[in-house]
Amino acid sequence: MERIGVRPGEAADLEQVNEIYNHYVATSPATFDIDPITMDARHEWFTHYSATGRHRLFVAVNGPRVLGWATSSHLRPRKAYETSIETTVYVAPDDVGRGIGAALYQALFEALAGEDIHRAYAGVTQPNPASVALHERFGFVRAAVYTEQGRKFGRYWDVAWFEKPLPGA
Repeated sequence: MERIGVRPGEAADLEQVNEIYNHYVATSPATFDIDPITMDARHEWFTHYSATGRHRLFVAVNGPRVLGWATSSHLRPRKAYETSIETTVYVAPDDVGRGIGAALYQALFEALAGEDIHRAYAGVTQPNPASVALHERFGFVRAAVYTEQGRKFGRYWDVAWFEKPLPGA
């Protein structure tokens, strides 16, 4: 049986994290990035995360292979938003549907318990029933739908925004 672990992300994971993300850049409206993310940009991105506090990176692994990752990030740069986070989860395309996203969110929200966070938010490009189900499983509720918020692959996409109250604040 395959052993899947979830742990805080490390600099050594960034190449595989970036490969997973860039797959979605090239093939999916799940991210509105159009151009692949460079490793320099990924290393700068990594500086926003730490082992403690509100902003975390977790990876799901099988041995040295990264199967997916999840983050809690700044929602907006202004100080009044500091107790709100945006969460994200991406799973390697060959590993979708195996519970890896749920394992990542479980670890992320357990690690965030007790932090001074009032709300978590997540944007989900529509349609994406699997992502909607994952977020609802973790207590997110739909707060809004922004219609035709981004253009990718020659069409406009709606984004449903979900929110989750957190007990830390």
